[in-house]
Amino acid sequence: MEQKKSNFKIVSEKKARMILPNAITLIGVCIGLTSIKFAIDGKFAVAIIAILFAGLMDALDGRIARLIKGTSKMGKELDSLGDVISFGVAPALIMYFWNLQYLDKLGWFVCLVYVICVALRLARFNVNSEEEPSWRDNFFEGMPSPAGGIIVLLPLIFSFSGLGKFLFEINYDLLVPIFFIIVSILLISTIPTYSFKRIVIQRSMTKFLLFGIVIFFGALLVYTFKILAISSLIYLCLIPISYLHYNKIKKEKNITSDKDEGLEDIL
Repeated sequence: MEQKKSNFKIVSEKKARMILPNAITLIGVCIGLTSIKFAIDGKFAVAIIAILFAGLMDALDGRIARLIKGTSKMGKELDSLGDVISFGVAPALIMYFWNLQYLDKLGWFVCLVYVICVALRLARFNVNSEEEPSWRDNFFEGMPSPAGGIIVLLPLIFSFSGLGKFLFEINYDLLVPIFFIIVSILLISTIPTYSFKRIVIQRSMTKFLLFGIVIFFGALLVYTFKILAISSLIYLCLIPISYLHYNKIKKEKNITSDKDEGLEDIL
């Protein structure tokens, strides 16, 4: 006798595909929150590493969701909320416990400004990401929050790197709040920054790219804070280059303003 197939499912196939990327997002949130605990305990080096792992989770969740066709509106909103925690609240509190608490009310104020700017930047990203894909996908509008979460830690990273001995003595009490304000402005600005989403590599160059990636991560494991500090400085140097590149493409396409492509500027 032929048995009938059961149509009973605990969750639908589509919802099952959504579980993995959302779980990765939540793991990233847990890592971001744990970095705050490390900072409270005075383990600032470990706190920085935790933020890096949170950034890795943030890079993976969206890519895995698109790969297994598990994207969802809930996942998108969850990712943004997670980013506020991992790259907004966590870095701000890490820097507060390391340096800004000694500046009393001013230190707390710059922390608040930074977190608010991260939230505004993510809100704008969610609005603009509804637009149709175009050449603009090669650029972010302003500094992305994961990059901001790492760049704002640069003074702390620099203090662990040992690179300061090659320079003049750094006044962190002055540098950190100024750095916070600069990063906050970059987050909510409309300055184009490279997204690195659509990098086209010739097949013949693939082996060199893989070799470079292996060298980079090998150096990162051995010289963690030195590589982080240098990479962060290189990223900051790329911002004016990306701005010039963006405007060059814009001029070639005869676009007079961002409104010509129907982009909504909410800030």
